[in-house]
Amino acid sequence: MSFPIRLIRALEILDSRGTPTLRVSVHLENGVVGTASVPSGASTGENEAVELRDADMGRYGGKGVRQAVAHVNDIIAPELAGRDPTQQAKLDRVMIDMDATTNKAKLGANAILGVSQAIARAAANCCGLPLYAYLGGAGARRLPMPMMNVINGGKHADSSLDFQEFMIVPQGAPNFREALRYGAETFQSLKSLLHERGLSTAVGDEGGFAPQLRNNEEACELIVAAIERAHYRPGEDIAIALDPAASSFFENGKYRLTRSRQGDKSADEMTALYSSWVDRFPIISLEDGLAESDWEGFRRQTASLGDRIQIVGDDLLVTNSVYIERAIAEKSCNAALIKLNQIGTVTETIEAIHLCRKAGWGFVISHRSGETEDSFIADFAVAMAGGQIKTGSLCRSERIAKYNRLLEIEEELGGEALFGI
Repeated sequence: MSFPIRLIRALEILDSRGTPTLRVSVHLENGVVGTASVPSGASTGENEAVELRDADMGRYGGKGVRQAVAHVNDIIAPELAGRDPTQQAKLDRVMIDMDATTNKAKLGANAILGVSQAIARAAANCCGLPLYAYLGGAGARRLPMPMMNVINGGKHADSSLDFQEFMIVPQGAPNFREALRYGAETFQSLKSLLHERGLSTAVGDEGGFAPQLRNNEEACELIVAAIERAHYRPGEDIAIALDPAASSFFENGKYRLTRSRQGDKSADEMTALYSSWVDRFPIISLEDGLAESDWEGFRRQTASLGDRIQIVGDDLLVTNSVYIERAIAEKSCNAALIKLNQIGTVTETIEAIHLCRKAGWGFVISHRSGETEDSFIADFAVAMAGGQIKTGSLCRSERIAKYNRLLEIEEELGGEALFGI
């Protein structure tokens, strides 16, 4: 038996960058409460749902979210009061229709998503179920393979690297607990290597190190050395995943590797560069290797490398079924990054995942660079049985909260737990 929504309230809080975001609480008539906080990205796709900011330069440099808070409290809450919280798709559709724009620009995707996630939590709590079981059903028991961001560049760090994320993937681990240990030990090994070479061990937005290196390639070399120092086998126990976030260095039809002083390159030259790296390093996944507008480049890249590695669309697809359908038809990728706040509701995110499954694609549940302590995506990854998650490095509590929640889920599942892709 479910109990109707009694009250919905939003609060302006701070994310991991000290920038405002929303926390939303959904209160049911029986006293049960579900709460969710909304993350924020620095490297964003131009077709993402709109994150509503106040643009009041007298508060938080214009980044306040009081308008979004008011939209929750004064517009969305009265409309959803008295409704059944277990009707997730119906309630999400009510909010989408209330907004009535293609990108949630009226009410704000941050306002809508906060309510959508909090409704899911409230309903799960009311049903006496963990969130992963409520959203994924009785069969939800697959723990995801983590992609751990250990070196930051691009928009996520003030470093010499053009590429945004260099990640390790503990593919040889037998379970999530051991995967986390493989990653943590390699992270500490990398820290020691950087220290010995007189390089900075300060971290970027997602907790990865942000050293001043000679070029992007040196990051891969350091990671391989760190894997070996931690007594793991590169390519067997631990592989590498890349997120260049190429839109951030695409200008006037060229990919400008200015930070690392590696010159300008065409799309095909970038693909050739990645191909040479795949030959040299244990790389298994490439996300946004080209710009979000470069659909033809993505198609050729997937044709060239798609049988060797995972080609992931992020800014290209923005968790939007319209763009995912196009990419499936044009064979632009073979996997999608999934970010709840790119599309703005739990229901639409699940719809995007269903499209990926239908096409035989992989998908990676992902955090954002501006995170909170909310571990919603940990449960969501298990619920969706996607087998992959990106939630940052092996430090910073807003990242570790997700890893620790996955440890809890694995413990709850016991011998029924599955792991990996």
